[in-house]
Amino acid sequence: MAQQDKAKIGLIGLGTMGSALALNIAEKGFPIAVWNRRSDATRTFHAEAGDLAERVIPTESYEELVAAIEKPRAIILMVPAGAPVDEQIAALRPLLDADDMIIDAGNANFHDTNRRVRELDDVSFLGIGVSGGEAGARHGPAIMGGGEKELWDRVSPILEAISAKFKGEPCAAWMGREGAGHFVKAVHNGIEYADMQMIAEVYGVMRDGLGMKADAIGDAFARFNEGALQSYLIEISSIVTKAADKHTGEPMIDLILDKAGQKGTGRWTAIEAQHLAAPIPAIEAAVVARNLSSRVAARREGEELFGAAPMQIPESTVSDEMLERALIAGKVLCYAQGFDMIAAASEQFGWALPLPEIAKVWREGCIIRSAMLDDMAAALAEDEDRNLMLAPVFARYLREGHVALRELVALGARYGHPMPALSSGLSYFDTMRTARGTANMIQAQRDYFGEHGFERIDGIEDEHGPWHGHGV
Repeated sequence: MAQQDKAKIGLIGLGTMGSALALNIAEKGFPIAVWNRRSDATRTFHAEAGDLAERVIPTESYEELVAAIEKPRAIILMVPAGAPVDEQIAALRPLLDADDMIIDAGNANFHDTNRRVRELDDVSFLGIGVSGGEAGARHGPAIMGGGEKELWDRVSPILEAISAKFKGEPCAAWMGREGAGHFVKAVHNGIEYADMQMIAEVYGVMRDGLGMKADAIGDAFARFNEGALQSYLIEISSIVTKAADKHTGEPMIDLILDKAGQKGTGRWTAIEAQHLAAPIPAIEAAVVARNLSSRVAARREGEELFGAAPMQIPESTVSDEMLERALIAGKVLCYAQGFDMIAAASEQFGWALPLPEIAKVWREGCIIRSAMLDDMAAALAEDEDRNLMLAPVFARYLREGHVALRELVALGARYGHPMPALSSGLSYFDTMRTARGTANMIQAQRDYFGEHGFERIDGIEDEHGPWHGHGV
């Protein structure tokens, strides 16, 4: 095979995401060599590629894959996170040259990416976060790159070409060294968890509190999608709520078991936030809510013992405008928390993560794409060190919406509607606008039982209280 006839890039793993990404690359004019552990899947993929088959080179061994790619080679891994990635790297390393590159485009834990970058001294390694699901991978995802900048620059023409576009601008950018790209993708998924949970909580109020039918709830989400909440998640919430089951004709949403799945990225975000001392209560609450949703049997037992929690809410106390404004406020707060966590990681790991660029990358292609993100990019460009909730445009949303959020959370508490994410967002908001909180009590307690000391507000240099020496 002549060099000019070779693939521009390779890809391992022809599952749902890998197949979609490979077709996207071929469609953008880049010949691609593909390999899957099952050769029949590789042959089927090639046979079903249609007009794009001429740009797809199917291979049936690692050696054949490597030989099919022009030098210096770049090979994308689209395999499950963890051990499968290490297995593919181990198989490829003996076949690659020093200037060849392995690109992990799966949902890797950024700590694993950091380790792999440091271990691979004989081959280059790039970790990229890819968001947008199957449709995004096929037609344009948001891409967050991590690794050495020169490695990103080598493959960025391909990655930018296949990415989503916002007003013609690629939603693909280099985030920083080592696992920065996978870290940003994890925080993206954490925000996604919180956004989805808040929408589900409002859905619950409409369904259980107001007795609205699925179709009417779908209409409400469609109305929300015409304003500040315009986003992919609100759009699909309307679609899935209005869809009918092909077997029974009943609303599909009413037939789905309320047990939410998760692949771990949201959990990783919550765990890492604790290490960074980054407050992301709405995201953490969303992770907890998913964990609780899996306790189906225990929840049924609880309902039998205590009675069902959700009660009817007087219609006069809830309006479309209240629900919309509460969701807007909640959305601003969960994004503010996510970007605050990214800023904390940037300082902790010395990554200099580009917050405005991250917001720009998320404007199209990814699951949390939203009309707000363009304003977020502008606000972060104006002042990266400022919490997003304090930026003028988002402060206005909160001034207009926090009363609605407070009223909705209060109704939830009064009438038994669980709102873990919305209520956590509200507590975060109230804490962030309280100049003098109550942690002085905690510091006094810590000093009493452990002589940990404290700072004074009056400047006197005395770090212990009059109880000094009386602790347990």
